Amino acid sequence: MNASISRRTFIHTTMAAAVSSHPILASASASSGKRNIKLGFDNFSIRSLGWNALQILDYAGALNVDVVMFSDLDVYESLEESHLKTVKQKADQLGIELHAGTGGVCPSSSRFNGKYGSAEEHLALVIRVAKILGSPVARCYQGSMDDRKNGEIYRHIKTMVQTCKKVRSQAVDAGVKIAIENHAGDMQAWELAMLIEEAGKDYVGATMDCGNAIWAIEDPMTNLEILGPYAVSSGMRDDAVWASENGAWTAWANMGDGHIDWIAYLDAYEKLCPNVPFILEIISGAQREFPYLKPEFWSQFPKAKADQFARFVAMAQRGKPFEHPADRPSGERSTELAQRQQKFDLEQSLKYCKEKLGLGMK
Repeated sequence: MNASISRRTFIHTTMAAAVSSHPILASASASSGKRNIKLGFDNFSIRSLGWNALQILDYAGALNVDVVMFSDLDVYESLEESHLKTVKQKADQLGIELHAGTGGVCPSSSRFNGKYGSAEEHLALVIRVAKILGSPVARCYQGSMDDRKNGEIYRHIKTMVQTCKKVRSQAVDAGVKIAIENHAGDMQAWELAMLIEEAGKDYVGATMDCGNAIWAIEDPMTNLEILGPYAVSSGMRDDAVWASENGAWTAWANMGDGHIDWIAYLDAYEKLCPNVPFILEIISGAQREFPYLKPEFWSQFPKAKADQFARFVAMAQRGKPFEHPADRPSGERSTELAQRQQKFDLEQSLKYCKEKLGLGMK
């Protein structure tokens, strides 16, 4: 970015570009009505409770959801087939679809989880778990925004492609798609789409995370438009973005407490990824500033698309600082408070999705 361009000129230019290029900006209808989209949640939403898979399924049954994402392998008491079949049986009894997942599987990333052997062994394991559980996906991720330092993201993408190709036959034979998440600001949507195309979209898809999009200075609608056709699973939460002196602040929020136009988003979601469940991964309140008005910031995004970034800037200019709802549990930080807050955040978000957005099949 040219340091000689004033902040005012830059903002006005990018906002004008965003409005002219945004295909469904301000297109929300008055109400959404009932939508034919399954609703569920990721167990990471209630991570502080420390529940195992069977306990989470009991909770999910009480909440009357359609899908549960187990996004880590530690949630199971055992990875033996007999136990996994017990988990599947319980999910079947409750009428709950399972999506199986794990963490970092890119060996060149600092977020690689070596607990389960090599990257190839790790991916093969989660594919096996997914098959036993009847999950159509094996959710995983590459890394985090740390992978973007000095333009290193493209080296990690190449490594991730190679890793996926090593387990192609296992994924195809199992009927399971490797579902790579845009995770913690590691990849913008176009970069993940490129990864999927290079690896092979016959067995690799996307876990589309609209919350993580803002950590890659990306408007969630941009993320949806690019990744929607590749999506096989999802991780959803609301986003708040607002302008700062150096660029923009971002915060993850409960559904309905952020700045995403959910009616417009879901109208596009139904068209672009009609069979993909809407899975909540609520992580409320995490705030981070992105100082994109400082020239040194851009070393992390050497190939950023100006038109896509303009839409993020426009979102920031429309936003306002994030605040938690007044009735959210508060007090001195503790495990017990974190548990209460996470249950509140998830349950309020599910209620909003069902009552205001018409999500869920039950």
